[in-house]
Amino acid sequence: MKKRWKWWCAIVLIAVFAGWCATRWNVWFHNAPELPYSPLVAPGRVLLTFADDERSRIVTWQCDSVLRPSWVELVKLPDGDTLRIEAQGEVFASRSGKAAYYIARLCNLEGRYAYRAATEDRVSAWFDFEVKAAGRRPFSFLYIGDVQDTLLGETNRFLREALQRHPQCEFTVCGGDLVERPTDSYWDEAFRNIEGIGQHMPFVTVTGNHDYFKGIRQRIERRFDLIFPYFQTTSVDDNRVYSLKCADAQLFMLDSNRRPHKLWQQRRWLHRQLEQSQALWKILVLHHPLYSLKGHNNLVQRWMFDGLAREYGIDLVLQGHEHAYARMTNHDAEGRPTTPVYTVSHCSPKNYRIQFDRRFDKFGISSRYYQIVEVADSVLTVSAYEVYNHQLYDSLRIVRRAQDTYIEDLGRNIPEYLEYTPRPGNKKDEKFAERIRRYQQ
Repeated sequence: MKKRWKWWCAIVLIAVFAGWCATRWNVWFHNAPELPYSPLVAPGRVLLTFADDERSRIVTWQCDSVLRPSWVELVKLPDGDTLRIEAQGEVFASRSGKAAYYIARLCNLEGRYAYRAATEDRVSAWFDFEVKAAGRRPFSFLYIGDVQDTLLGETNRFLREALQRHPQCEFTVCGGDLVERPTDSYWDEAFRNIEGIGQHMPFVTVTGNHDYFKGIRQRIERRFDLIFPYFQTTSVDDNRVYSLKCADAQLFMLDSNRRPHKLWQQRRWLHRQLEQSQALWKILVLHHPLYSLKGHNNLVQRWMFDGLAREYGIDLVLQGHEHAYARMTNHDAEGRPTTPVYTVSHCSPKNYRIQFDRRFDKFGISSRYYQIVEVADSVLTVSAYEVYNHQLYDSLRIVRRAQDTYIEDLGRNIPEYLEYTPRPGNKKDEKFAERIRRYQQ
């Protein structure tokens, strides 16, 4: 009788597990089909990004489905000669079409430039950009988390508005999930989102889980590396890692989507980079938050990278993935706020139900955010803005004097945005609303 009872328990457990797996099957394994598409007939989807250092740039574009002689025409403003920089091309065939992608590397730049992409007798529009002098100087950049789904043109609008309000920004950093899924239509949407931005200032991103195909085997399209070629020379094995030194700061960009043995390779890379870094300010960028807003997620990523971040003086950790805003400040042995400062941000229309961990300083839900990071001598300032009205939502200053580092919390008195309307009859929404009420009390 006892043996029969054990068998029945095992059968029930297997059935429950199988049912749960069935509900998660599409989340884990289903890749949406890619609709057939045609390549661009003229150079398009032009993108400006960094190469190996702050004085180098890469221009990428797409044109036709066969390789043709291609180049970038580059003019030093206001009255320099027109230079011709040859481009390397590669034909990429996806599931439902193929297109030729081109990469041109521009080195040792300083000042203002105009450029356009050319493939045989076909050319793009002219764009311009500026490269500041290398070395010690103040600078700023714009950080955005997940973009992902369409906002019906709103993404491009609010990014343009953000840069109009903060014209000092020199480049844009994305925390992954720039596209919803690796298909041509979503890439087309991504380029519409950054139209007029990614052609005039460098745009860099880390990989997000939506950039990968779903499945047991992790796989990312070659198209990603053709659009963001800086990974081609800095990857470790097939981990897309990248380091950029800019004035007094250094950014370290990780591929947090990988299996543990791949994350271990990245840990060793990050360890070497941090040991060699002479930067005054160190900024880590990865997709998955080291301290999850959803409970006990991302523990492997935390185990791999958080100890290094604390040991080697990472000042700021920029993260995405969990579709809310949050900021957490480390504290020293005496309880004083210190680095690292961890932030989570996103500008996707999807919002997640989060936990309200008391280790965090501030939360924001049911909206979208971007951050301005300003580096000026002994002060690093991080300011978060809500995308619709561009009002300041959160801000802090990391101040370094001699051997001491301290935090000035400028966002403490700015009210948290925690408005939430549960869908009638949805138990998960109702539980989340109750969690918000408990946190507010």
